[in-house]
Amino acid sequence: MPKMKTKKAASKRFTLTASGKVKYKKMNLRHILTKKTTKRKRNLRKPGFVAAGPVHQIKKKLLPNG
Repeated sequence: MPKMKTKKAASKRFTLTASGKVKYKKMNLRHILTKKTTKRKRNLRKPGFVAAGPVHQIKKKLLPNG
């Protein structure tokens, strides 16, 4: 039986924590930063966590080796 390949797009966007949560980097911090407030940019630096619903799909289908 062949091995399942990891979806590379998902592996670049998501990481699994030790407790099993799925962590990702928030969007909107690449360009056009002058119109965004300092508070908003500071909060975008923090990691985001995927809600409980789609965690199973990400783990099984997108990150089979995770």
